[in-house]
Amino acid sequence: MSSETANSKSSQSELNLGLFSIPQSVILQAGTVSVLTLVLAEKATREALIAVGQASEEIFRGERLPILDFPTSNSTSTTD
Repeated sequence: MSSETANSKSSQSELNLGLFSIPQSVILQAGTVSVLTLVLAEKATREALIAVGQASEEIFRGERLPILDFPTSNSTSTTD
């Protein structure tokens, strides 16, 4: 009877796919690695987007735009 409980415990801690079985620890490790990878990718993406946003702000700053000469309203006078 103890061999039946040992077999049931091992079958519960593994994913049985017919031809082979995958232990739960392997599934847990794969899930943990994928979640950590996604967290690192999110952090890198956020930093890259912040850098792109700051670079685009620099493009549209007034210091970098040329000074344009606009005609004054005094120079255009009308005569009656």
